[in-house]
Amino acid sequence: MHDLPPVEPGELAVARPLWQRLWDLSAVRKGMILLALVLLWELAARYQANPLLLPGASDTATALWQGLVSGTLIQRSAVSLSVLLKGYALGAVLALALTTLAVSTRLGRDLLSSLTSMFSPLPAIALLPLALLWFGLGEASLVFVLVHSVLWPMAVNIHQGFQGVSETLRMAGRNYGLRGLRYVAHILIPAALPALLAGLRIGWAFAWRTLIAAELVFGASSGQGGLGWYIFQNRNELYTDNVFAGLVVVILIGLLVENLIFNSLERITVKRWGMVH
Repeated sequence: MHDLPPVEPGELAVARPLWQRLWDLSAVRKGMILLALVLLWELAARYQANPLLLPGASDTATALWQGLVSGTLIQRSAVSLSVLLKGYALGAVLALALTTLAVSTRLGRDLLSSLTSMFSPLPAIALLPLALLWFGLGEASLVFVLVHSVLWPMAVNIHQGFQGVSETLRMAGRNYGLRGLRYVAHILIPAALPALLAGLRIGWAFAWRTLIAAELVFGASSGQGGLGWYIFQNRNELYTDNVFAGLVVVILIGLLVENLIFNSLERITVKRWGMVH
């Protein structure tokens, strides 16, 4: 038996190189991927040598900066986001109402199942001609197709989340006398929060794509169009760099909403409460 001398903690610690610490950061890895894509884009544009067909990343950055400085892109983005929030909020409320009815009564469950089977496969943009016929040329038509694009996928996700709540929690709620909306608000929604956030995220993606597509077909009322209309208008005038600038804004808004809103909500609720592994 030999007593070994104590080992100082500092002798075991080895400083990691800076590049390894940077590589561990997800933001750095994603930034390098984006930088590589931008470089490939610039090289492809220079090889093509036709700005009308494929403007380079530098030309697009210039057009983007000019659009932001002039306020045109900001104004178009505000119009699109205003319409999006109205359709998205209305679709989310209707989805929650349908799923609440579905978990409360058998008739509601059959109604939700029938409606989602009928309307979920139907593309929202296919309803735009009917929306224009019913609601005319204006914001109401866009809100209508947005509600359709949000309602069904969100309702399916919320209902599946409600169905996944353990029977123990359900029985506890019933033992406390919870029924109807109180039962849904106090038992089902907190327990199914991950599924609800997933439904909100999927609904947002569907709504954003549908809005831009609808605005490409029709998105201006009294000259007040959104990003899709901005892209369509510049395509007609052969300003391809502005078209790419509009597409970049669409991507940036999608990234900001995904990372600043949905990831933050998930981090401060689902992950903090240990609802995912």
